[in-house]
Amino acid sequence: MSQLTLAHHAQVSPRHLSFVESGRSTPSREMVITLAGALQVPLRERNDLLLAAGYAPAYRHTGIAEPAMARVRAALERALAHHEPYPAVVMDRHWNITQTNRTADVMFAHLRGDRPATGTANVIRLMFDPLELRPHVANWAQVAPALIQRVHREAVGGVPDAITQDLLAEVLAGPGIPAAWRDPDLTAAILPIIPVIFTKGGVTVSYFSMITTVGTPRT
Repeated sequence: MSQLTLAHHAQVSPRHLSFVESGRSTPSREMVITLAGALQVPLRERNDLLLAAGYAPAYRHTGIAEPAMARVRAALERALAHHEPYPAVVMDRHWNITQTNRTADVMFAHLRGDRPATGTANVIRLMFDPLELRPHVANWAQVAPALIQRVHREAVGGVPDAITQDLLAEVLAGPGIPAAWRDPDLTAAILPIIPVIFTKGGVTVSYFSMITTVGTPRT
């Protein structure tokens, strides 16, 4: 977005915005919030901007286990149940699996065999680990790059947080990963769905993945 376009969206003068960008003017708390809103920065990152500018965070983080999130938990449980007989999981923003439905439990148990669970299951690690789901994804060469590009762009603006960056570095350092996947391809089209074919023991199932987000209401 050009400086002039941003000034128009934020309803501030281009001259003042130029001074803020060049450091000749220190933005007020209200200006930081205004510019973040015009740029559609997620609320969590708006808090980071405020801290960087020397102000206290403005937006509260509410964990899924807190009482205020009871309706969200109920909605997630209902969505999982009604997705039967197809597998469905709930993930946090770092792709850690927090909830599953019964079909997902059966599918993962079949694909993983008797491997013991170690810590919190993470979708990206499961898909890229040669000892986990990767050998059972028949179209892994198609799924893997699409999944990596989705992770690269997970945050609005294509700037993953430190935890996601570490996750990317970990899986991209694995065997058989092309060097070209290490950088986001901003020209590649991100499909709304990713077809995934699992096969093991003569059983093949074909799904397409769909990711929906429970987000903060826009202000």
